[in-house]
Amino acid sequence: MYEAVYTYPDGESTASRVARTAVRYGYDGIVIRASDARPEYDRLRERLDADLVDAVEIQAEDPEHASGAVGNYRPQRELLVLRGGTNALNRFAVEHSRVDVLSQPMRDSGDFNHVLAKAARDNGVRIEFDFGPVLRSEGGTRVQALSNLRKLRDLVEYYDAPYVVSAGARSHLELRTPRELAALGEIIGFDREQVMEGLREWGRLTARNRERTSESFIAPGVKRGEYEEDD
Repeated sequence: MYEAVYTYPDGESTASRVARTAVRYGYDGIVIRASDARPEYDRLRERLDADLVDAVEIQAEDPEHASGAVGNYRPQRELLVLRGGTNALNRFAVEHSRVDVLSQPMRDSGDFNHVLAKAARDNGVRIEFDFGPVLRSEGGTRVQALSNLRKLRDLVEYYDAPYVVSAGARSHLELRTPRELAALGEIIGFDREQVMEGLREWGRLTARNRERTSESFIAPGVKRGEYEEDD
């Protein structure tokens, strides 16, 4: 299982500190979604005995700017997340298979409906369930966050759209164990295994993307290899 986090300078804690905490909590690795944080991934993977995924979370004003950023970052990063929050950005994300994950689709004025859920399913774009606003807010803000997550869960489940789960941690102190996230997921309407699957999906996405960027990859299901010639 993997957790997707923000590390310094995009977050408050260093990648090393977050990774050590994540391993202690039972994660296999962390997805570092950032624009400015570029730790020494190979050195940290070896030293911490944990996987660190070189990811980016794109924050764009509109689809035009998002398209340019996706084109720039896609060849460079192992995993690409696009932050939604407006109807136009949400639609752009789920209609483009080069986007791995749509985050915060119901932020600000954004909404999520059956059309977007079906597009996400058809294009293999994962919808993120960020439990952070529920974990770190109270009162009316927390009630609204729960309502948004329940609506999103109903649509994702009904249309069988792919998804990931996170706590949206910006420091090692905001990380939560898989068990804690599963317990919160039950309040939203998930069962335990559905939350665990959402945490595992980060790792599956990473493995798929790493395979596609390997020299042996040609197309899904097709790889270069050495073949014996017929006599």
